[in-house]
Amino acid sequence: MIRSSLLFAAALAFTGSAHADAFKLSSADIKAAAPIAEEQVFAGFGCSGKNISPALKWSGAPQGTKSFALLVHDPDAPTGGAGWWHWVVTNIPVDAAELPKGAGKADGSALPKGATQINTDFGGPGWGGPCPPAGDKPHRYNFTLHALKVDKLDLPAGATASLAGFMINANSIGKATLTGKYGRAK
Repeated sequence: MIRSSLLFAAALAFTGSAHADAFKLSSADIKAAAPIAEEQVFAGFGCSGKNISPALKWSGAPQGTKSFALLVHDPDAPTGGAGWWHWVVTNIPVDAAELPKGAGKADGSALPKGATQINTDFGGPGWGGPCPPAGDKPHRYNFTLHALKVDKLDLPAGATASLAGFMINANSIGKATLTGKYGRAK
């Protein structure tokens, strides 16, 4: 009896693990743990990139997904522990499977219908590319796509990235993450 219970528990653990690994986020522009290209780097604050958001694709969303949300965060930013929000997109429709290159325009015109952007730590909506302080070790840029159990997040106008992140995490039923790196020489 104990052996069959252990086998059942092991089967459940394996099934859950396999299912969790099915949700994937990828990019033709951002390679896992590789340096981010100048095309995606911020244009300002001493950086001279093109500030073009990368193409992102996903597959294998968990059953019950009703919408998606994207959080792009630099946990290494010297902000006293808060990190830096580079892009926050909410209310991505469930039938979307990608954000094309350049979708992060501030006016939201290149996003899927219904998707909205939250102000980043640059002070406005839209993609704000990497721009760590010169001489810092390369920073990590975590692209995390959440599968949500709700059709839409009801966020107030002017919501902060932290509030959006709280609501996203409260409604998340799965997530897929891709991490790129970027650093600047002194």
